[in-house]
Amino acid sequence: MTSTLTRRTTLGALAATLAAPAFAQDKTVRFILPNATGSGVDAITRAAQPALAKALGHPVVVDNQPGAGGIVGLQALARSPADGMTLGVVSNNVVIFPSVLKSIPFDMPGDFTPIAVVGYTPVVLVVNAKVPASNSKEFIALLKQKGGEMNFASGGNGTILHLAAEMFLDEAGVKARHIPYKGVGPMITDLIGGQVEFATAALPSVQQHLKSGALKAIGIATSQRTPAAPEIPTFAEQGLPGYVVEAWFAVIAPKGLPAAEVQRVHAAVVAAFGDAAVKETMAKQGNVINVAPADKAMPFFRSELAKYAALVKKAGVEAQ
Repeated sequence: MTSTLTRRTTLGALAATLAAPAFAQDKTVRFILPNATGSGVDAITRAAQPALAKALGHPVVVDNQPGAGGIVGLQALARSPADGMTLGVVSNNVVIFPSVLKSIPFDMPGDFTPIAVVGYTPVVLVVNAKVPASNSKEFIALLKQKGGEMNFASGGNGTILHLAAEMFLDEAGVKARHIPYKGVGPMITDLIGGQVEFATAALPSVQQHLKSGALKAIGIATSQRTPAAPEIPTFAEQGLPGYVVEAWFAVIAPKGLPAAEVQRVHAAVVAAFGDAAVKETMAKQGNVINVAPADKAMPFFRSELAKYAALVKKAGVEAQ
């Protein structure tokens, strides 16, 4: 016969289990980022991480898998189960790959389920602190003087940051040598160290270095100045009205995610990026948040594929 003490202990343990936070029993949602720590996408995802966990009802971990300009992380995501527990946050890079790589180990966007285009991040052209130029006019004059001998960095061949720099060179009518890196973090490290002279970067990834003086901003590639860094003039103000680049970011999943799961994750993304603390952080970083409807995501990806195919051809970036 069970004693009163034993029954109380059993009931107490059961009550404690039922009262425990749901997170303790839940699986973890993994967000694969095909970007290195310190990139714009990384800063955005980590800022929203607590709110995403709350909205999804599961703990969230950020899994950075950089390499080959993002191919490594995307391949890992494509091979993951389509169960809503493995998701990805990506940028323009994913729709550029088909135009700049001779072969990729997946179909874009066919092997993925685009869920939500969340918003975009301002792109800024930055130079090493010792570069003798502080605005677009001075910098273009310096590039012409150097005759193509200056080096610019990117987070990988054919990435949005590579194309953004190529677009600047094309607009300005100047040349420079491209030095691709395996991620934005190493790129910024060498840019600060002076191994390369300039780069285009997502504003959140370089803000602290602009404030410290380790880097200088030549201009921002937006149509208007951003409240996050109002001191940085647009290139349109500086005589290059055609130089506008929007580095968008979106949430995607592996191919075959059920429609109900798409709607569930989309609702969680809307809630997370609508959180007051997240909105404040996004504003400070300069990000513009405008989560598009779920049914607009796939058409957007397809239209961007065509857009960047044309840009790659114009910029003369050779497939590798």
